[in-house]
Amino acid sequence: MEAKKLYWSRTDKKISGVCGGLAKYTNTDSTIIPLLWIFAKIFYGFGLIVYIAATLIVPAEPYETCRKEQQDRDDF
Repeated sequence: MEAKKLYWSRTDKKISGVCGGLAKYTNTDSTIIPLLWIFAKIFYGFGLIVYIAATLIVPAEPYETCRKEQQDRDDF
């Protein structure tokens, strides 16, 4: 079994792909994660700082993974 890895998404992104990658990693809908970021920013004040840190720390999704997912989508 291959271990899950956290990447920022190249395909499911609005700004930098951190939320899309986190949604893929946690297997949740990609609209819920940005709402949680906004909630954290408004009520706790750390959402923006954590988002910027995640953008800098989390690596980009490898092109091979991205291409494989697009091919899988095209097959249907």
